[in-house]
Amino acid sequence: MEPAATSAISSHLDMSSKKSTNELADFICAAAQHYELAADRIVPVGYSNGANIAASLLLLRPETLRTAVLFRAMVPLIPEKLPDLSSVRVWIGAGDQDPIIPTSETQRLVELLRRAGAEVTIRFANATHGLTDAEVRTAKKWLDEFKP
Repeated sequence: MEPAATSAISSHLDMSSKKSTNELADFICAAAQHYELAADRIVPVGYSNGANIAASLLLLRPETLRTAVLFRAMVPLIPEKLPDLSSVRVWIGAGDQDPIIPTSETQRLVELLRRAGAEVTIRFANATHGLTDAEVRTAKKWLDEFKP
């Protein structure tokens, strides 16, 4: 494929991803209002692509979420401008032997979120791309610490 075509496809996918992220954020905000849910009580727990979608929400629509649990996440996109995530807490679970998402990719996400001001907790499990029971328990314990 020609470089120009690759760039155009990448640009289209990026625009599509941003559009989908904004649509999801609008849905979350509408549902929160309809069901009278506080934003700080909405916590996405995502695995792999689901974690990447939640990370996109944090980066593009930071007002949508205050807390997130991301298993096997990577940098989904680089925002034009870093959002203010100073009121956001993120727990990230990664596999130190993950053949799909190398630890360097997870570290890139951690660094990006921290540069935006998020409080990030990262745990590397002795695991591949699959989740372990211990990780899920550790993430639940972390979440329980923030219950009002």
